[in-house]
Amino acid sequence: MHAENVTVNYDAAKRPALSNFDLEVKAGEFVSLLGQSGAGKTTALRTFAGFERVRSGYVRVGGRLVESSFTHVPPEKRRVGMVFQDYALFPHLTVQANIGFGLSGISEKAKKSQIGKMIEVTGLQGLEGRYAHELSGGQQQRVALARALAPNPVAVLLDEPFSNLDRQLRSRLRSEVRSILKETGATAVLVTHDREEALALADLVGIMNDGRIEQVGTPEQVYQRPATPNVASLVGPCDFIPGVLREGDIVETEAGVFPAAVHAERLAINSAVKVLMRASDLELFDASGEPDSLQLKITYREFRGEFTEFGISLPSGGSVRARHRSSNTFKEGDNVGIRPREARPMAIYPVGQ
Repeated sequence: MHAENVTVNYDAAKRPALSNFDLEVKAGEFVSLLGQSGAGKTTALRTFAGFERVRSGYVRVGGRLVESSFTHVPPEKRRVGMVFQDYALFPHLTVQANIGFGLSGISEKAKKSQIGKMIEVTGLQGLEGRYAHELSGGQQQRVALARALAPNPVAVLLDEPFSNLDRQLRSRLRSEVRSILKETGATAVLVTHDREEALALADLVGIMNDGRIEQVGTPEQVYQRPATPNVASLVGPCDFIPGVLREGDIVETEAGVFPAAVHAERLAINSAVKVLMRASDLELFDASGEPDSLQLKITYREFRGEFTEFGISLPSGGSVRARHRSSNTFKEGDNVGIRPREARPMAIYPVGQ
């Protein structure tokens, strides 16, 4: 699937829902679209599916042009499966009938065989005769996925499919869904506002903002090398502090001097920058016996099980967070210093970005 320079407008809206939207999803890839409410995620999904018309740009599914300012292939002819947030199962149909609903133009024998295959792949054996109200939320989700996969679509689109489930069930089912999609070789696009979900499930993550893709890359790339502060904030908890870029790819801040990495090559020496500080990338050291070291103070300590999070006050009155294994001995009021874990370079951005 490929959306190229797509713009979508809603009549009553002041700005486009999608603006110069570009996304290419290769066969067999699982891509998640992550962004805040109003970023355009669901509009992008609906545009691929054929529920929205474009003002400009091109949408191709399976190499075929299905949407442009002069072309519109209706949803039922795009070979795209859809899994909705509320599953949208037919209440008067059994599990078996729901799965087979979209299978047409084939013999009854082939239809029965395909339904059986989907029931096996999605682990719904023994539930074939039940109705939607007799199923758990997780079972309903698997029925919806089986129905979307049954016609052998070019791609499957998933719109916040886990949002109605409790956290523990979400964690288990998202692994099941990924396994099912990989087993069937399906191309998939997932829309979510849950960063943990996006990073855990997808081969590629597209970060959306104001109707366009701000960055697309592997989960590791968007987390470790976020293109903008907005991307950094969406993919993980973080703080930003002011700094100055110096020669030798280092950045001076009120929290200390750190190696600089992301985007340093684009910025002039001695320019003011914003420095990304992730709690998981920082470690504390005892500064009480180092008079030449910058003295910072721990203002709070929160035990989180596997790790303990610390708040560290800065001279300006701001603060940053750092995480340590819960076996450490730091406590509130201790004088500490901050350094990047494993000397990891810090991402920096121009002021105003």
